[in-house]
Amino acid sequence: MFNLIRKDILLQKTTLLILLPLLVVFLFMENSYVWIGIIFSISIVMNAYSVDEKSASHILLNSLPYTRKEIVSSKYIGTFIFVGSVVFTIFIGNLIIHQEIMMWKDILLIVSSVMVAISLLFPFSYKFKSQYMLIGALVSLAIYLVIIPLFIPNVNDKIREFVQTVLTLQTAQFYLFIALSVMVLYTCSWLLSIHIYRKKVF
Repeated sequence: MFNLIRKDILLQKTTLLILLPLLVVFLFMENSYVWIGIIFSISIVMNAYSVDEKSASHILLNSLPYTRKEIVSSKYIGTFIFVGSVVFTIFIGNLIIHQEIMMWKDILLIVSSVMVAISLLFPFSYKFKSQYMLIGALVSLAIYLVIIPLFIPNVNDKIREFVQTVLTLQTAQFYLFIALSVMVLYTCSWLLSIHIYRKKVF
C-alpha cells in the first residue's frame, strides 16, 4: 500500500508545486488561513482521486497485487499527508510573513473540516462518477447561495461567529469530543468506501 500512496504523491507533485506557493501568496494577502487551508486541502485530495477515476486506471490498479481495500485505504491515508503538507506550508508561511505561530485550534479546525468533507465526498465519488458529483456540488452551492439565505439571513456572518465561538472555547473535553466524532465519521466513511469499491465492476 505504501507504493500506492507514493504513486499519489508523485502524481500530485506538479499540483503541489503550483498550489503550495499560491497558498503563500494568499497568506501575504492576509486572508483567513483556516478557510484557505480547508479549500486547498480538499482540492489537492480530490485531484489525487480524480487521477484514478478513469476505468482504465482502475483496471490497471486491480490487475496489480493490491486488494481493493488497500486501493481505497491508500486514498484515506494519503489525505493526512496532503493535509499535513498544506498545514505545514501555512505554519511556516505564517511564521515568516506575520511572525505568528499557528494555533493548535486552527490546525484542529482545518484537519477536522477536511476529514468531514472527505468523509462525505469519497463514498459519493466511489459510488458515482465525477459528473454527478459536479451536479451535486452545483445544486448544493445554489441551495447555499439562494435558498438558505431566505430562511437564515446573514448566514455567512453566523457561520463566522460560530467558528469564532468554537475557537474561543477553552474546554479540552469539547475538543476531544470533536476529534473523536470526526475520527468515527472518517472511519465509517472509510469502511463504506471499501464496501462500495469491492462491489464495483469495471
